[in-house]
Amino acid sequence: MAVRKQSGKKCRLLVVDDEIRIQNFIRSNLRTLGYEVVTASNGLEALKQFHASQPDLVLLDVVMPEMDGMAVLKEIRGFSTVPVIFLSAKGSVRDKITGLEMGADDYISKPFNPEELVSRIEAVMRRFRPDEPKIPDELSLGDITIDFKAHKVMVRGNKIYLTRIEWLLLSELALNADRLMTYEELLIRVWGIEYRDDIQFLRTWISRIRKKIEEKPDEPQIIVTAPKMGYILKKQP
Repeated sequence: MAVRKQSGKKCRLLVVDDEIRIQNFIRSNLRTLGYEVVTASNGLEALKQFHASQPDLVLLDVVMPEMDGMAVLKEIRGFSTVPVIFLSAKGSVRDKITGLEMGADDYISKPFNPEELVSRIEAVMRRFRPDEPKIPDELSLGDITIDFKAHKVMVRGNKIYLTRIEWLLLSELALNADRLMTYEELLIRVWGIEYRDDIQFLRTWISRIRKKIEEKPDEPQIIVTAPKMGYILKKQP
C-alpha cells in the first residue's frame, strides 16, 4: 500500500534492520514522501552510519546480529537525544515499556503498514521541532523543583532519576500545573495520536512517576486523579 506524497522539510532517517526486504520496503515508502533515507543491517554498522550521516531520526530493529537494538540505543543515548523508534516483532506491553524505558521515543510492532509508520514518525518529529512554546529554565511546585535546562528533578531536596518517558510526562503535567490534563491530551502530547485510547498504558507510567515523587504513592497528593477524566499536578499539595 503506497502512501501519499506530502510536502514539508526534508529529514534524514537512519533505517536499521537486518532484513533487506524490510529496509527496501521502508526506504521506498519514505523516499516517496521526500525523506532522505540511509540504511544499516546490524548494530555496529548502525553506529557507524549514525556518526557518518547525522540522522534526524532512527528507525531501529530490536533483534539483530553483531549488536542488538537495545545495545545500540544505549550507545546512542550516551551522546545524542536524536529520536529513536523501535521496530520489533515482539509487541507485548512489557516489551514496549522496556523499549521506552531504555530511551526510545516510540515502539512499533511488526508487521506495520506504511501509513502507520509515517504517522508515528511525524508524531515523534513534531515533539522535537524547535518552534515549540518557550519553556522556563526552572519551575518550583511545592516540594518539586524541575530544572528543564539540565533535565533534573529534585523532590524534597533529593535528586531523582527519571526515564525519558517519565520526564516528558512529568514535564507536561508540570507546565500545566493545577489544570486538568485529560487522558487523551497526555497520550497525544507524550506518545502521539496513535496512543490516544491507551489509558491503561498511561496509568502504568503515572504509577511509576508517583513511586518516585510521592511520599505515599498509593495516596497521591501531587499527581491527583480526576476519575474517568485525567490527572492534575498540584502546585501546592
